[in-house]
Formats: sequence, structure tokens, C-alpha cells
Amino acid sequence: MNAPLRLVFMGTPDFAVSTLESLLAWPGGQVVAVVTAPDRPAGRGRQLQASAVKVAAEAHGLPVLQPTNLKSPEFQAELKSYAADLQVVVAFRMLPEAVWNMPRLGSINIHASLLPQYRGAAPINWALMHGDAETGVTSFFLRHEIDTGDLIFQDRVAIAPEDDFGSLYDKLKTTGAALARRSVEAIAAGTAPSIPQVQHDDLRPAPKIQKETGRLDFARPAADLVHWVRGLSPIPTAFAPLTDGRILKIFRAQAVAPDAATEPLAAPGTWASDGRHYLRVAAADAWLDLLDVQLEGKKRMPVVELLRGFKLPAQ
Repeated sequence: MNAPLRLVFMGTPDFAVSTLESLLAWPGGQVVAVVTAPDRPAGRGRQLQASAVKVAAEAHGLPVLQPTNLKSPEFQAELKSYAADLQVVVAFRMLPEAVWNMPRLGSINIHASLLPQYRGAAPINWALMHGDAETGVTSFFLRHEIDTGDLIFQDRVAIAPEDDFGSLYDKLKTTGAALARRSVEAIAAGTAPSIPQVQHDDLRPAPKIQKETGRLDFARPAADLVHWVRGLSPIPTAFAPLTDGRILKIFRAQAVAPDAATEPLAAPGTWASDGRHYLRVAAADAWLDLLDVQLEGKKRMPVVELLRGFKLPAQ
């Protein structure tokens, strides 16, 4: 009987925990160590908080490495001491070659898109923000350029009209965990494919979401803004400043055609409300009807609740 495949797992957020758990349940492998981000201050008290992956790893009694510098000789020597056959990476930092090339079978990554589409840090957000009807997860071998290594497997996932970042994140987290297990099993059996990525002219990048990415541009079509809201909900959240300067975060919205609205369509960026049932903003071609919001200093709530104690500022 072959010895279990020695695995080092690398990841930080909750998204990666499902994959770690799936590998721990695989009888053909042994997770010998976990690499994750250093503890970081969080919350109002700025108390140090461990990553979701660290919490899960410690619950299983696994050694946890938390390097601040992946190029550090001390870290690389410690990593090498675990003699991994393969490293599995999910939602972690970009690795130097000395790290990803260390195991005899290399390193694989689980990416939340159908590569080569949406290379980058925020593939789930951008697939929704572009209004895609389908996305998926990809396993691939790490190489020099980020998200460009040879493909192993891909699983497709439909995007439902009601999906937002939170719900699609959960779907892809589960699908990614199963894909990782299948990929590692194929590598162990020597049957894993290694398919070069094909470059296309219509590839969309998935860069890190910046705060200003969430600012809604009402010169755009309303349907596009609905997708933008979905792709940023519940975090980091789309937003729009009211005319008095207060920020309104927007978690859910819908497009309302001008002929179906109480008021005819105004100039883009014009706010309208009946004070009881609706709060909307004119976009390029329709009203953007806000459904679920959070006013600065308040909690998240349906618009009908907000309107009980809210008056639209003068424009």
C-alpha cells in the first residue's frame, strides 16, 4: 500500500476552510502543516484575530505557519522540513517560485472562476458585476504568472438571478472543496491532466475590489447597476452618497422601467421617494429601485423600514 501523500495546505479566509476539511477527510493523504496569514487586529477593540484557516487547523491539531515574508530563509527552511509531496493553495498570497516549486509534485491552486476568465483576486465579485449566468472553479498547477498555470479540472456553477456575492461564495466554496479533493486524488494516481490555458481576446480580469469600486455610476443602465450591487453584497457593498453627503449602502436593488414607475424617469442621479413604499434613483434608462439598504450610522434594513423615519434630502 502506498504511503499517504504528504500535503501542505495554504489559505486564509473561510472560503479555504471547506477545502482543508475535504483534504483532512481524504484517506489517501496527510495534511502535515498549514500556512496562513499572521493574526491581524479586527473589530472595534482591534484585538488580534486568527484567520478562519488557522482556527480550523488548530481544531485539528495541525502545525500552523504564519510567515510575514514568504521569501524568508527561516520560513522556507521550516516549510521544507515538512517534506510535502504537494501543496494545495486556496485564497492565499502570491507565492515565490522557491515556495511553489518546493514539493516534488509542485503546488496547485483552487480558483473561483473558469480560468482563463477572471484571473485575479476577486473573481466571484466580477462575474456577478458583469451579469454572467455561469461561473465555476478551476484547479491548476502554479507557475510564474498569477493564475496562468496548466489546468487540471474545472467544474461549472450556474449563477441564479437572485445570487449575490454571499450566496455565490458559498456555492463555489463547496464546489471548490470537492474539486480540490478530486484533483489531489488524480495527482496521487498519476492521472491528472495538465492543459495549457488558451488566451482569448475577450478575457476579463478580476482585480482586487477597491472602496471606490462600490460607488454607483447612475449614468449607466439600471440593469448593469443591479448586477454591480449583487456583486458587492453583502461585502464590501455598493453605495451612493445622498445629496446631504450621507452614504447609503445598497445590498439589493431592481430596475423599474419608467412607464411602470410612479414618477417619469428623471435625469440620471435624481432621487425619488413616496416617503412610504419606495426609494429610487434614476439611472440611464430606468429607475434603480432600492430594496435593502443601510444608512450611515444605522443598521441594514428593507427600504420600507428606513422610510418610516427617513426623509429624502432636498436635491
